[in-house]
Amino acid sequence: MAELRVDHALERSVTVSAGDVPLCTYVYRPDTVRLESPKPYLHPIRTLAGDLVSLFRPHDHVWHKGIAWSLPYVGEHNFWGGPTYVHGRSYVQRPNNGSAVHRAFRTLAGNVLAHHLDWIAEGGTTVLTEERRLTFAVLDDVSWVLTFATSLTNVSGEALAFGSPTTKGRENAGYGGLFWRGPRSFTGGTIQSPTARGGDELRGERAAWFAFRGRHDGNDHRSTVLMVDDPANPHHPPQWFARSEEFACLNPAPFFSEELDLPDGGTVGFRYAVVIAAGDPDAETLAEQGRSALRTAATP
Repeated sequence: MAELRVDHALERSVTVSAGDVPLCTYVYRPDTVRLESPKPYLHPIRTLAGDLVSLFRPHDHVWHKGIAWSLPYVGEHNFWGGPTYVHGRSYVQRPNNGSAVHRAFRTLAGNVLAHHLDWIAEGGTTVLTEERRLTFAVLDDVSWVLTFATSLTNVSGEALAFGSPTTKGRENAGYGGLFWRGPRSFTGGTIQSPTARGGDELRGERAAWFAFRGRHDGNDHRSTVLMVDDPANPHHPPQWFARSEEFACLNPAPFFSEELDLPDGGTVGFRYAVVIAAGDPDAETLAEQGRSALRTAATP
């Protein structure tokens, strides 16, 4: 298996490669406009075969950026991007687009990147502080894994409710959390849960993991993206926000239909494994690889 190499573009991003294949770039200090709720993201993301499995600023939702930890409702704040859903009025642009700002690295060595972030309201006050850790590993000749762990502390001075458009009244729109947006050619691809294969009808199902299988333009290669929710996460197993018909996305959504209340001074943590595989390998094997990565990766 190819060894991992890390290249750091100072004050901008970190790129992780396996051999001569750049697997992903983590942009920790983006130049995102305020309307899109600036935050770190992973893009481009590639398989070990070099095929691109992420999309950046699609015209339909310009705040979608590869893989990002994105939260549409943190109290009154929008850390997702774009307008805010208001029941009875649909989506309304409000002055509430916050940003997640990199402050300092804790670790940047080998296959581990850990850093401290502040979550800043549009008005400039700090709402949350975060310790985040990303771990990267090559699993075999066709797959690699990202382990994403976050610990959020409420420093706003009041209790905060984490929610989704569904908790605010929009049916089956429970997005929020670790969100992956796939390439255009994955539209119409296959969504897979531990019990079923299909499409948008699987949205809202509870499961420990979901996968998405798609095909690439140009070379007709197949790739698989699988996300695993840590059993210790709040509201495990989560409901999943997953789409295939209009565009490809996966999102283990911890606040899909139930808000999470975090008191002032309280801390909450989440951990996920994201397995990126070339081809169409067995999903349960990939899920076990993801679970193993969660067991061995450290928390923030």
